[in-house]
Amino acid sequence: MCTYIRHKRNFSWIVLAFERETKKVVTFSVGKRTNKTLSFVLNTLKLSVAKKIFKDRLKNYRYLIEEKFHSIKRFATNHVERLNLTLRTHLKRLNRRTICFSRSSIILTAVLKIYFWG
Repeated sequence: MCTYIRHKRNFSWIVLAFERETKKVVTFSVGKRTNKTLSFVLNTLKLSVAKKIFKDRLKNYRYLIEEKFHSIKRFATNHVERLNLTLRTHLKRLNRRTICFSRSSIILTAVLKIYFWG
């Protein structure tokens, strides 16, 4: 999910992973959409011995995930998109058109930790 920090030109991405059956967030990362931000979440999934990883069509995943875990399906990311909409509804700072915003990635990360696990 894309959001911004400080001003609208400074885009930041929230990358998250959740368990498919319980719909609970396992881990997340806030940062630019780079291999470093993605690998933080993917390393947690590798440690938890995930059987499949459903993802969007970002090309960076090809380098970070082994072929046997890849899965790109049209309806496999519905729950993630629903979670993104719920986050935007509950947390005003993630809304697209708002005067509320996060001033730093540390504060945004803290708010998300409270929301997911608080």
